[in-house]
Amino acid sequence: MTPILKVTNADYVCDHVLRLSFNDGATKLVDFWPLAQKGICTKLQDLEYFRNYTLDPFTVDWSNEIGFAPEYLYEIGTAA
Repeated sequence: MTPILKVTNADYVCDHVLRLSFNDGATKLVDFWPLAQKGICTKLQDLEYFRNYTLDPFTVDWSNEIGFAPEYLYEIGTAA
């Protein structure tokens, strides 16, 4: 049985990029700028807001308003 993918750590790198660690041991760099172009996600364009992320039990979260499935972040991330 495959375990549920989770983000276990997030570190701010620069601009709109976070280094995310996953519970399978992978580390990925994720650029959130392309995701910050539509809807509620435009709030992520504000660097102060962007840098104020937290981790919930599964993924990165912004003010309990914006979150992305860990599988999606894993898929769009590049090897760190």
